[in-house]
Amino acid sequence: VQLQASGGGLVQAGGSLRLSCAASGRTFSSNYMGWFHQAPGKEREFVAAISRGGGTTYYADSVKGRFTISRDNAKNTVYLQMNSLKPEDTAVYYCAARSRIPTTTPRSVGDYNYWGQGTLVTVSS
Repeated sequence: VQLQASGGGLVQAGGSLRLSCAASGRTFSSNYMGWFHQAPGKEREFVAAISRGGGTTYYADSVKGRFTISRDNAKNTVYLQMNSLKPEDTAVYYCAARSRIPTTTPRSVGDYNYWGQGTLVTVSS
């Protein structure tokens, strides 16, 4: 699976952005998908994940109520709608894919097999 993230940019605090991650291949609907972010000098952190059919979602506590993950299997794309953005959301955002059904919430970097190249989100105060 090859992943291409897009949609990052510069936004003021309180604003919104929608990230997209397009996947190649015919197996997209067989993968759990996740979003992570990595701020300068920090480790990559879990943001959100979604099950194969989109019926189950997971969020980091820091983004609950502000971010929404969704997917369109017909378009091989996963989205991250980010509202009420804060300066601390500034980071490079990565999408990731996991081919096996997780036994626990897939919130670790090691839970994912494939990674996109990242898209930068900058939130100004």
